[in-house]
Amino acid sequence: MSRFRSQFATELRLTLRNGEQLLLTLGIPVLLLVFFSMVDVLPTGTDEPVDFLAPGVLALAVMSTAMVSLGIGTGFERSYHVLKRLGATPLGRPRLVAAKVAAVAAVEVVQCAVLVPVAYLLGWSPSAPNWLAAIGAVLLATAAFAGLGLILAGRLRGEINLAAQNGLYLVLLLLGGMVIPFAELPAAVRAVAHVLPSGALADVLRDALGGGGVRPGASWGVLAAWAAVTPPAAARLFRWD
Repeated sequence: MSRFRSQFATELRLTLRNGEQLLLTLGIPVLLLVFFSMVDVLPTGTDEPVDFLAPGVLALAVMSTAMVSLGIGTGFERSYHVLKRLGATPLGRPRLVAAKVAAVAAVEVVQCAVLVPVAYLLGWSPSAPNWLAAIGAVLLATAAFAGLGLILAGRLRGEINLAAQNGLYLVLLLLGGMVIPFAELPAAVRAVAHVLPSGALADVLRDALGGGGVRPGASWGVLAAWAAVTPPAAARLFRWD
């Protein structure tokens, strides 16, 4: 446990020192939420776009931080041989993965603390929101997305990993129901979207924060399955160098 705590503190310090990346992590979701809430160009199917967008942008922020930021950062750490020295210590790959996931979760607390008040200022008014369920969904999604990001980061060269992370992010964004409703997708694409972690998270958050989920029960199962599979896979497949 002491090795995990030490590595967690190190990961958190490295994240906080990267001011530019932290600013993007916080700023881009806020800009997307504000812009698309005020400029009604998306087929949200709601009277107020922010009612659809607030849970979706929360899901997008989790995916951006837990998968893309973590995956790209870790990939370049491997390319620069930063992690090679850790491979010779008793830390082990499972504790490294756990420490990185925990550090990401800490950043997401700050993201939510910023995004939720902004959404309320834009007119978001969820009826009887279940915040405990939303927090549980975010924790599961954090594990799922971090596992995906670390699987790529732990196997691919830095430049290839960068392209793969961004490509996967784009696919999950477009098919994940975060900014485009499931109903607007073709039937075949919709079936795929429902089994993706992005689609499951967006669906669960909409249900928890306003009762707008399409099939929340199944989405919980999908999210839990991804969270159970990807972190152990990342720990098993991860190469230090």
